[in-house]
Order: sequence, then C-alpha cells, then structure tokens
Amino acid sequence: MTAPPRLEPERLRASVQATLDAFLAEQAALLDGVSEDLAPFPAWLGELLAGGKRLRPAFCVWGYLGAGGQDVEAGLRAAASLELLQACALVHDDVMDDSDLRRGLPAAHRRFATLHRGAGWLGDAGRFGDGAAILLGDLCLSWADEALYRSGFDAPALARAKAVYDVMRTELMAGQYLDLLEQARGGGSVERAMRVVRYKSAKYTIERPLHLGAALAGADEGLMAALSAYGLPLGEAFQLRDDVLGVFGDPAETGKPAGDDLREGKRTLLVATAMDRATPEQAGHLREGLGDPHLSSSAIDELRAIIVATGALDEVEVVIERRTGEAVAALRAAGLPADAHEALEQLAVAATTRSL
Repeated sequence: MTAPPRLEPERLRASVQATLDAFLAEQAALLDGVSEDLAPFPAWLGELLAGGKRLRPAFCVWGYLGAGGQDVEAGLRAAASLELLQACALVHDDVMDDSDLRRGLPAAHRRFATLHRGAGWLGDAGRFGDGAAILLGDLCLSWADEALYRSGFDAPALARAKAVYDVMRTELMAGQYLDLLEQARGGGSVERAMRVVRYKSAKYTIERPLHLGAALAGADEGLMAALSAYGLPLGEAFQLRDDVLGVFGDPAETGKPAGDDLREGKRTLLVATAMDRATPEQAGHLREGLGDPHLSSSAIDELRAIIVATGALDEVEVVIERRTGEAVAALRAAGLPADAHEALEQLAVAATTRSL
C-alpha cells in the first residue's frame, strides 16, 4: 500500500470549511428562489457549521488515505458531508433536550422561537421554534447525502460509501432514541448507559467516519475490522470525555452552561456509576436533582460533589484511559501507512484529552 499524500490539520479544516461555505451558498440561492422567508435556514446553519475541530471529517479523510485513497480533494469534499449530518444531530438533540445554547449561541429552536415572538405571529412561539428546528435538522440530513454525492467520486465508490452512511445514520437515530429512553426510565444501568455511548456517539463519531473514508478507497474487510478495533474504543472514550465535560466542563470551552447535562437529566456512565456507588442519601439527592431545568449553581455543585465522592469521576477517567489505550494498541497493529498512523494517533489524543 502506497503512502497517502501529506495532509496537515490546518489544510483539512480550511478545506472542509470552504466546501461547506460553497455548498451553503448554493443552497441559500435555491431557498431564496422559493421565499426570502427561508433566509434563516442557511444563515443560522452557517454559524453552527463555522469552525470546530472537524474530528469526523478528519477520521473520514484518514480512513480514506490510510486505505490507499489518492484524490485528497474529493476525500475532503466527501468528509465535509459529515458536518451536515452532525448539524442534523445537534439541532434535533437540542430540541429533544430543550437546550438553550449550542457552541455559545442560542440553539436553533430558541432562535426560531425568538423570531416568532419578535414578529408577533399567532400561536405558541415554543412550538413554532421546535417545528422549524426539526425541519432545519431534516434539511441538514438531506443535504448531507447531496454533499456526499457531489464530492467527485465515481458511482461504485459512492455506492460503497452510501452503504456505510446508511448504517451509520440508523445507528445514530437508534442511539438517540435509547438516550431518550434512558432519561424516561430514570437510568441506573451501567450496561445501558454504555450502549447509548456506543450507538449515539462512538460509532458515528469515529468508527463509521473511518469506514466511510475507507469504503471510498475500496478497503477490504480486514482493514475495516482493523479500523473498528481502533475506532470503536476511541469513540467510547471520546463520548465519555464529553460526558465528563457536560458536568464539570468550563462553559467557555463547551459552549453550554455549566452542569447542563445535570439539568437535562442525562443518564450517562458517570451518573450510572455514581448511582451504583452512592449512599441512600446521596442517591436521593441525585434522583431529586437530575433533570431539574431550574437547578441552581449551588445545587449543581452539590451533585458534582456527590459524583466525585462516590468515585464515579475517577472510574470514568480510568475507563477513558483504558479505552484510549486499546485504540492506540489496535492502531499499532493495523499496519497503516506512516502518515495515516501518525495522524490517527494524534487524533486519539485530540478526541480524549479535551480540558476541563
């Protein structure tokens, strides 16, 4: 297998951004031809898609290059489509969680509700905001397909990639439902919490983007399995880090209010482990506070203290370290070209060591 062309992270991010900007400009012109009232769709989506680490596109591109792909520009265009799928997931997730902020900006459903109130339109502003945001998310899902098909690959390559894309989206939606179900059930199961981690985030963030890129390059089953051995444990470590940040993270870094996952009642591994180890009194405080949208800062601090005192935070950190170690070991055994190996090793660090 020949070594893939050199691809620096800065070039990757700039190329993905340029692809998204050009794509949205075309879609904005199309929507404007329907009605000027549709202007918020591409405008607000453009703000959501601006910047970021571009982890999913990076894993996709390096899956492609690691499998012997040579058309870097086409690979980057295909990888950019994952950002539209991610936008769909974020917009819908914020509706389901009733979140106020996303990446430091008002969530899409809040922006549409504000638009409704400001214009003095009829009906409930909140319901309008939810409905409009769902449509925006649906549009992103459709556009993700369109962006992939316009990436420049031939029909056989796109057919291979689409098979991965279809599975990835099914797993994502299934994981989203399992997440909702855990909140409705009140959580409490470490096993179920890890199933949500795997299907809502781990596969869709790392394993399937790797597979998507590798499929475009025509990878065989052996390489796909090697990429799974690296991508799945790393994806789990990535989401567990995200769960820690959702409770203990700095809002300046996360773009969401401090402790927002506690207000939303997220039944993560962190929470499930704390509940398993809590005293009856501690468990009572956790049950009472989780999911209360009006939790005060002091109440959040109290729940954080319980999570720390039970050893749940330390345990999740151990799991993150263990899963990351498994991923790195699998990568070393995968036999990828040197550039791909180095890039994926660096991405493992970027995905799991985001600071508090």
